[in-house]
Amino acid sequence: MTPLLELQDLGVTYRTADGDLEAVRGVDLTLQPGETLGVAGESGSGKSTVAASVLRLLPKSAKVTGNVLLDGQDVGAMRWGTLRAARWSEASVVFQGAMHALNPVQRVGKQIAEPIRLHTAASEAEIDSRVRELLDQVDLPAAKARAYPHELSGGQKQRVMIAMALACDPRLVIADEPTTALDVIVQAQVLDLLGRLVEQRGIGLVFITHDLSVLASTCSRIAVMYRGRIVESGDAKEVITAPRHEHTAALAAAFPEVGDAGSRYAPATARPLPDEGERDPQQPVLLSARDLRVHFRDRTGSTVAAVNGVELDVRRDEIVALVGQSGSGKTTLARTLLGLQRPTSGAVYYDGEPLPVSTSGLRDYRRRVQLVLQDPSSALNPRHTVYESVAEGPRIHRLDGDERDLVVSALEAAELRPAEQYLTRLPHELSGGQRQRVVIAGALALNPSVLVADEPVASLDASVRGEILGLLLRLRRQLGVAGLVITHDLGLAWNIADRVAVMYRGELVEVGAVEQVLLEPRHDYTKALLAALPSAGRDDARYAG
Repeated sequence: MTPLLELQDLGVTYRTADGDLEAVRGVDLTLQPGETLGVAGESGSGKSTVAASVLRLLPKSAKVTGNVLLDGQDVGAMRWGTLRAARWSEASVVFQGAMHALNPVQRVGKQIAEPIRLHTAASEAEIDSRVRELLDQVDLPAAKARAYPHELSGGQKQRVMIAMALACDPRLVIADEPTTALDVIVQAQVLDLLGRLVEQRGIGLVFITHDLSVLASTCSRIAVMYRGRIVESGDAKEVITAPRHEHTAALAAAFPEVGDAGSRYAPATARPLPDEGERDPQQPVLLSARDLRVHFRDRTGSTVAAVNGVELDVRRDEIVALVGQSGSGKTTLARTLLGLQRPTSGAVYYDGEPLPVSTSGLRDYRRRVQLVLQDPSSALNPRHTVYESVAEGPRIHRLDGDERDLVVSALEAAELRPAEQYLTRLPHELSGGQRQRVVIAGALALNPSVLVADEPVASLDASVRGEILGLLLRLRRQLGVAGLVITHDLGLAWNIADRVAVMYRGELVEVGAVEQVLLEPRHDYTKALLAALPSAGRDDARYAG
């Protein structure tokens, strides 16, 4: 049988001002119709370059060697007209980041219709019918065709991207990080959808991600890339449960399985953590919410309870994970705890005192309770050096002491050593992990008691994820900094948190020790979150309740 896709000794070299950069070297892959192949690796490993090579989507600066065969035809030798016809109709791409891949000023129905209009002779009535059919296939109501992207949730936008990819009935779909930044339940829905489409329509699927646990539940085979090469490939379950290459093992360890005792307080990081030792569970409460309610009015005038009667404590020397789906109220609760959103009723307390309402009181409070934002690229001013970014807080709060010493100490605490090497660098000169450390250093420069971290590793590679989680644990152990970590990742909660608070529709439905909540859940929603976790070896029956 002729493979649907075959890569033969594929190599890609980018021509840059600093010389040639070899991004992909000697890659051999095959995919049969109806098969799902996972390609795993960190950013820069070459996996997205391989995907872009299939339909010649690489920039002009790229030099390609080897062969790409699509259903036996050499893609590199195709004339432009033939290649244009093959795109969408023979092979299509679900691009990474549905938030940014859709045109914000066009209704989604029109965007789904565009490839049909360009690549078929269908009438307008047939196109409208096909759009409704595609929306139904991805479990979206037909009425969503008239919606703009900003009116859809992240999961709905990702479903629209999948509908676009299927618009012209391609035999091959390449999904590039299709579940990044989605919460576990929406992720499970998208993975189930892709699996059903492969089974029902017999398409071939190439699934690209850095999360091996996602591939385990989706793919029959996995290829792991590292520095432009495939370092390991084979049966999905075997690759994950018995990795032969150290990079594969590191990727698997970066996403610990809930219930794995060896990964508690032990993120995948090369640097050992201090011994946990005995901790006093009755440390004084630093930050608390009492019957906290935040209500908004929607466009129809109805009241929406974003936060509804929340009771939560964060004690000195502990990390609390606040988990839940997108839209559950986590971010609104965090903003209210930070004094950035006024509550409708109830109160926030810091060290036993109610949150101040005066400007000067709030200024002092915000020095003690600092926010670590999700995306370090957006959090840092691209024109400010590392020194300027970290020094901004001490300047605003007029802290005593030498400014340079404060900046250097904060960078050292955030494990950017030696700090002097980073002071004059701009954000684009740093890796993703280094940028996140600069954001954390900016918070540490104010000597806070509590860090509120909003999805602190969601945009980071697997290995860097472990380093940042290890840093948060060291800050707790060595400096006594408490943490409220907002996440939809239950593996992260298991990895570093002491207690878990599960939020659903504005309410905390379950709060308790990590082992209690994640291993013996009482609420149906917590059980649903756990059941949605992708895993190579977990027995989901124990969460069925």
